[in-house]
Amino acid sequence: MKAMILAAGRGERMRPLTDKTPKPLLSLGSETLIERHIRRLQAKGFYEIVINCAYLGKQIQDFLDDGSRYGVSIAYSDEGEQGLETAGGIATALPLLGDEPFLVVNGDILTNIDFQAALLIASTLKTGSLKAHLWLVPNPPHHPQGDFGIDIQGCLTQQSPCYTFSGVAVYHPIFFEEVSANEKKPLAPLLRQGAEQNTITATLTDSLWLDVGTPERLKMAQTIVQEVDKIHSLFEAP
Repeated sequence: MKAMILAAGRGERMRPLTDKTPKPLLSLGSETLIERHIRRLQAKGFYEIVINCAYLGKQIQDFLDDGSRYGVSIAYSDEGEQGLETAGGIATALPLLGDEPFLVVNGDILTNIDFQAALLIASTLKTGSLKAHLWLVPNPPHHPQGDFGIDIQGCLTQQSPCYTFSGVAVYHPIFFEEVSANEKKPLAPLLRQGAEQNTITATLTDSLWLDVGTPERLKMAQTIVQEVDKIHSLFEAP
């Protein structure tokens, strides 16, 4: 199963840190944001990764190269300097992702959502009418209204109570059949349409999750990573 990391955003809310550095290359401890995703994906059995690039995308490609030093193979979908928004970016990358369901992870989040669960979920999208599966999280302070709920059948709904879309999802390629390659298209309308048609399932998780979208939240993420690394070092000590 392939995975895609979304890394084409401009990072306006993160300025001035992103004036010369793309947001996925901002540091979290000894790693960058995107390296942390790659390492976790590789540990869960994802060895083929697609990354979309736009703003300062050459820096990402030069930094990560072909992915071999991380034990993975990386292919890049270059969207030009302006980017294509989320749905447009994924649709444009479909030739690299293939015909099977794939995992998508926002490049600007800190999370320990279990990526391995995507392998089982993908099998549910190969038959029937289901086209996608989203992970939702409790609403953070900066997004109290949430995005979607989950009905009694486990399907995504726009009814309350609403939770926040984590930016982690599994999609069948058919989910993007109405989006043309190189078309600038946001994801939210497709998700709302899927919720109305009961073609998307969802999981509410209490896993670690933080939208690293501002300098303040980057500092929060760095603090979390430092504490987690300290705990790991205690268990790994001789």
